[in-house]
Amino acid sequence: MAKILTEEQIQQFHQNGFVSPIRVMSEEEAYSIKVKIEEAEKKFPEDFNPEKRNNLHLTFMELDELAHNNVIVDAVEDLIGPDISLWSSVMFIKDASTNHFVSWHQDATYMGMNSSDFLTPWFALTPSTIEMGCMTMIPGSHKQGIRKHEDTFAANNILTRGQVVKDVDKSKSVDLILKPGEMSIHHGAAIHGSKPNKSKQRRIGFSLQSYMKPSVEQIVGKNIWMHIRGKKRQDHDGMRLCRPQYDMDSRSIYQRNFADENYSNILYNGSKIKRKY
Repeated sequence: MAKILTEEQIQQFHQNGFVSPIRVMSEEEAYSIKVKIEEAEKKFPEDFNPEKRNNLHLTFMELDELAHNNVIVDAVEDLIGPDISLWSSVMFIKDASTNHFVSWHQDATYMGMNSSDFLTPWFALTPSTIEMGCMTMIPGSHKQGIRKHEDTFAANNILTRGQVVKDVDKSKSVDLILKPGEMSIHHGAAIHGSKPNKSKQRRIGFSLQSYMKPSVEQIVGKNIWMHIRGKKRQDHDGMRLCRPQYDMDSRSIYQRNFADENYSNILYNGSKIKRKY
């Protein structure tokens, strides 16, 4: 029996490759987290800059708690089962009136896994509207397998390689409009992207990329995971990620640096160019 999602939502995920919106907490609770994150951003600007936006859940308590949030993890369990590990996280901040965008892509393309059958919750800390550059999905695209991507390294493209899938039928696209405290969940092979934020406020989203069951294994780079729920994985290479005891504690800083280096090596595997994020 499902814990959070309705049967209709579960069918929507399997049919379309995404489900949205899902209410995780109240707007007031999400705003409180946003305030704390922006306070941490001011205190630790080097750790929140656009070139170091990965794995912040390893060093900041508020984001670690989101990674373990019962509503989020229960919804994940409804889709992939009770044994769950988290690979990484990404903080997506689009400042007001900027040109940063995310091209059409599939998450699994460069993640170096033996399968694309995993999922990513995207949690809204601010509104995420069309004007603000919300995520846009191509329904059913997760059933096509991994499409060929072209690396562009375009300056305003906030993906690592600026990777893009060509010949996407944009007429089928669905905008995932979210209110603070809501999330979407999408499949590792779902084609998606987002346009620039043309509004007068920041768009802040926290992407838990990605939750996986034990059958999904790292085949490029080291197996480094954070255990979330159920049976613990045995395929750890050198480090089992631990939850931070407080913001920026020394162990959490070390393991984030270790994970980020591995993450970068995986995402840029085979590339002649390597950006800082």
